[in-house]
Amino acid sequence: MVRSGNHDLSRYRWHQMIDVRLVREDPGRVKDALVRRGVDPADVDRLAELDTAHRAAIARQERLRAAVKVLSREVGQARREGDAAKAADLAAESRRLGEEERSATAEEGDLGRALREVLLVLPNLPADEAPDGADEQDNVVVRRWWPGKEGGAPEAEAAEHQRVPHWEVGEALRILDMPRGASLAGSMFPLFRGKGARLSRALTSLALERHTGAYEEIRPPTLVLTETMTSTGHLPKFADEAYHVERDDLWAIPTAEVPLTSMHRGEILDEAVLPVRMTAVTQCFRREAGAAGRDTRGLLRVHEFEKVELFAYAAPEQAHDVHADILGRAEGLLQELGLPYRVVDLCCGDLGASSARTFDLEVYAPGSDRWLEVSSVSWFRDYQARRANVRYRPAGGGSPVLVHTLNGSALAWPRIWAALVEWGRRHDGSVAVPPVLARWFGDDLVIAPPG
Repeated sequence: MVRSGNHDLSRYRWHQMIDVRLVREDPGRVKDALVRRGVDPADVDRLAELDTAHRAAIARQERLRAAVKVLSREVGQARREGDAAKAADLAAESRRLGEEERSATAEEGDLGRALREVLLVLPNLPADEAPDGADEQDNVVVRRWWPGKEGGAPEAEAAEHQRVPHWEVGEALRILDMPRGASLAGSMFPLFRGKGARLSRALTSLALERHTGAYEEIRPPTLVLTETMTSTGHLPKFADEAYHVERDDLWAIPTAEVPLTSMHRGEILDEAVLPVRMTAVTQCFRREAGAAGRDTRGLLRVHEFEKVELFAYAAPEQAHDVHADILGRAEGLLQELGLPYRVVDLCCGDLGASSARTFDLEVYAPGSDRWLEVSSVSWFRDYQARRANVRYRPAGGGSPVLVHTLNGSALAWPRIWAALVEWGRRHDGSVAVPPVLARWFGDDLVIAPPG
């Protein structure tokens, strides 16, 4: 797998992202919304100008094509009537208009590509409820949970023996071997061994058991088409952060959200089946571009990891409840594992490009002494569905409507693994595993030093 160096936007097939009709009908609303995300209003003006010019070019092309067809019929009629001079004049006019049509077609293509380039990089409109702010410093902590305490401050309450970073604990217990992972694949590719690998597997089993009653389990491909990556908004904007198999033009998925979003690409669902809920456990691959030298010890930032994803297609009026359900499931797992966490409402300036509203779950890890993001639960409205062309047929009749998409990690394991090892560390250096994992980990819930 190698990174693609090709960022020519023309290689991406046509996808609308935000609704161009909204830009036509209410450009002020679009500007106001995107300004909250730090987008220059001139970008919206540019989009509106290109859209107007593109539609005018299409209309001109169609008029010229129609005129050429009329002239072609008139040329034939003149010849049948034996009027060679008239036929010659009409044929000359047809050739002239044909040249204009070809020129108009080229202009329409150029304007279409320029319009596509703007659409491909403009982010989603944020939800009205999303907090204002420029970056992560302006995110809002909604609530905290700390086992057995109301609110609580785990930063101050961890015991001294729990303040050992997981990479040191993992090395001492021989359950995490970062050097061997690096020797096999390069830095930031972890290798779990023994009870460390078993702990990761037990976490996956716990999550799937909790989710598969309400969510259909899917095992999607790990490599996907450019079209599939583009549908979620990961391409072209985040090409540098993805792994690309150039020979086959396939991409290693950064999250199961990518294939799940395209499960029904190009289809029209019945409203009665909504919401469609799916869960998947996959390997995930991220280059973490720009992360060199920052949070790269242990499992804080890795290029490959395992994650259980929750995903849903929903009707617009269902989206709020589905969003709350995904968030509640992720929180429920953290509570079962006994990990202190906080729920963070991301401000407009920190939202992912495709998201309208996102809540992050962050777990405090005492050995690393930081809050670690372990889940992002997002509502995308119809931004992704417009790219993937996933619609539903209203039960009451009418034209098909774009679905809303929602997703969240429940959960991503490297940082959960790290927090469990740090919080579970005991005075003698062993690690206690949460009892909820006994069914899959085994009755011996202690990871002891090698003896």
